[in-house]
Amino acid sequence: MSGVPGVLEGVALSELSSAALSAAKRLGARHAEVRVERIRTQGLSLRDGEVEGSADDVELGLGIRVVRGGSIGFAATVELTPEAAARCAAAAVDTAEVTGSVGGPGVELAPEPSYGEVQWIAPYGRDPTEVPLADKVELLEAWSRQLLSATVVDHVTASLIAVAEEKYLADLSGTVTRQRRVRLHPSLEALAVSSDGTFETMRTVAPPAGRGWEYLEGDGWDFSSELAELPEHLAEKLSAPSVEPGPYDLVIDPTNLWLTIHESVGHATELDRALGYEAAYAGTSFATFDKLGSLRYGSELMNVTGDRTAPHGLATIGYDDEAVAAQTFPLVADGVLVGYQLDRRIAAEARLGRSNGCAFGCSPLMIPIQRMANVSLAPAAGEGPSTEELISGVERGIYVVGDKSWSIDMQRHNFQFTGQRFFRIEHGRLAGQVRDVAYQSRTTDFWGSLAGLGGRSTYLLAGAMNCGKGQPGQVAPVSHGCPSALFRQVNVLNTRHEAGR
Repeated sequence: MSGVPGVLEGVALSELSSAALSAAKRLGARHAEVRVERIRTQGLSLRDGEVEGSADDVELGLGIRVVRGGSIGFAATVELTPEAAARCAAAAVDTAEVTGSVGGPGVELAPEPSYGEVQWIAPYGRDPTEVPLADKVELLEAWSRQLLSATVVDHVTASLIAVAEEKYLADLSGTVTRQRRVRLHPSLEALAVSSDGTFETMRTVAPPAGRGWEYLEGDGWDFSSELAELPEHLAEKLSAPSVEPGPYDLVIDPTNLWLTIHESVGHATELDRALGYEAAYAGTSFATFDKLGSLRYGSELMNVTGDRTAPHGLATIGYDDEAVAAQTFPLVADGVLVGYQLDRRIAAEARLGRSNGCAFGCSPLMIPIQRMANVSLAPAAGEGPSTEELISGVERGIYVVGDKSWSIDMQRHNFQFTGQRFFRIEHGRLAGQVRDVAYQSRTTDFWGSLAGLGGRSTYLLAGAMNCGKGQPGQVAPVSHGCPSALFRQVNVLNTRHEAGR
């Protein structure tokens, strides 16, 4: 498997996995998988063109999960020797024995074929973690100075997060996977202060992506155009009127809609939440298992898939952390709930057959848990309608661009979302910005109001690097693709009035 580059080439991986798996099998485990991972995470931040902080962190370790006697055990170590790997396996078996002693139903894992030795490399050009720090600083400095040169801009913050993840997994079935992927997220925010002391901010809407350094050079996003336009948008926002609350038709740009998908569909269709297992960390879900196949989630225009294969997706992989091959699978079809995101344990318990590959541990030292795939809303069938065509069909509404703050209840049913900028729509045309906008609804009401979809030309894969879940807490990167979309008569709040100002 030498075709996959990375520092794990120098680690005796087969010796480590053989020692761990042999020990687990000898001690009675009927299933075991061992992961060796190296995760390099870099962060850089600037304020007004000056470096504020930087970090370069490497995590390297081994984790092993076993199933023995109907119970799961997990253990991990940073000592990468065959002897330590065998001890780690023994500790995982001991943990399974302890958890098994408290009773409860036995754990089964959904079947998955053995794939032998396989490898997967994400599509990228240049590893962003290998780009010299000086080059990163130079780029963010230049972008910051460009924004600061605009009269309206008083301050600028800039940041860049870059991650390179290399993973080796072997299990008792004979699967051995070797994978490598990268991701990065650049962000700049400009602040303007008016003469009366009020202020407004405007952030770039370039999404995080599973791409290399070439992304910042224009492959996948037009940073030059966005930075050139941002001061003008900020100046208009600073003098824009405050929104009049009430029902509006909304045309929502994918730079905003991705987050609504994430919170109201992505998390709601994680089956561990729907079954009540994930309740402490912003769980559970209104989309309970008894509603599978019958819940009217939205209008007939709503078709949502889970996807572990989308090019440049943050949750895109070749094989998950249970050695399940990446798949695409339906969640909502013609507005009806038809599926859930699954790992092998949940798939077996719910008798849904094979897992759809949604197990992930954010570190070699953390047990894999059920995590979100790239959950995406399908566009209209052709290249159009365009965003402008959707807007042309609105008599009185608001066009929403970019994400900002959000709030949603634990059952993923009631929510409100804000954004970066909001444009009034009057008689099918944009009529300037308004401020202090949040849209509020219930999940099924909101998606039921979906009345129009943009075509493939409006489709964008956006997302987040830090989706949280679990105890102890884990973070996972995930993307959400969607087109521009039209929603009829959604309640709009005035955030300034709601805050009592």
